Amino acid sequence: MGAPQVPRDAGGRAEENAWAFYPVFPLLVRAVMAVTGGGWDATAATVSLLAGFGAAVLVLRLFRCLAAPGTALWGLAFVAFAPVAPVLQVPYAESLHLLLLAAALLLVLRGRHLAAAPVVLLMCLTRPAGVPFAAALGLTWLVRTVRRARAGRLRRVRDAVDGLFGLTVLACAAALAWPAIAWWATGEPTAYTDTETAWRGEDLHPVRPWFETGAELFGPLLGALAPVLLVAAGAVVLRARVVVARLDLLLRVWIACYAVYLLLFLHPQTSTFRLLLPLFPLALPLAALSSSRAYRVACVLAGAVLQLVWVGWLWHWRQLPGGGDYPP
Repeated sequence: MGAPQVPRDAGGRAEENAWAFYPVFPLLVRAVMAVTGGGWDATAATVSLLAGFGAAVLVLRLFRCLAAPGTALWGLAFVAFAPVAPVLQVPYAESLHLLLLAAALLLVLRGRHLAAAPVVLLMCLTRPAGVPFAAALGLTWLVRTVRRARAGRLRRVRDAVDGLFGLTVLACAAALAWPAIAWWATGEPTAYTDTETAWRGEDLHPVRPWFETGAELFGPLLGALAPVLLVAAGAVVLRARVVVARLDLLLRVWIACYAVYLLLFLHPQTSTFRLLLPLFPLALPLAALSSSRAYRVACVLAGAVLQLVWVGWLWHWRQLPGGGDYPP
């Protein structure tokens, strides 16, 4: 028997299929199902919920490396009560990816690059965020290497090949692993990308969908300006004093790389908001912006209220792309 081919329509375009979904979360759920005998829905939701609790523990540990315990705890509260936080308890891979991302950032921050290697590999096979993570590691290594050279602490070129450099190389390979597996399994080099665009309903056009969506929402003039203003706002946020003061270089570079990745490859839709969850480090400077208890409580309450808005809009009122409604 030959390799399974990507299902395609009469015109040769890929149809929706499972190659768009990264394997770690479903494999973990199936392993738990084999042990417990439970069904998919209950098991997957339970795995997501437990992964969300684990992510909360690691996010708090990460924040405590950067801020006082009280501020770190409020930062975690901002993450836990974020408008899209309900996705951490549904059968999606977001909670597991958040756990692995927080673990990877924490280990790299502590200089434990070897211990971070298997975590990064699993993370890159859980959600398609390996490319920006590898870029963040590489840029962080480059900046630190240049600083070491300027400080006279880099005497030979090979001294720059350290643990962070090795982890960057591994992350690059891990980021390409799932597309490579899809290629090997199907015999089609573009199996993953073709399948990913099939779920979007159109071909991949970097950046352009942001302008198209802007035009739909705000009209042709404001729609053309909206993505530019969004990028400018992101640059202002990353250069804000509280962000620079509270977040390590690695975290700031990760936020920038992931934001650029979304700008290049994301098709703005209902999934956009939950895909912002990996920007969770910004919750810490947001909590540190003011020590006022009233401010912090107001932010948490606002997030909780917006959870109701987001869940209601996405799962109750939003029409499915192919017609029909989401189940209540």
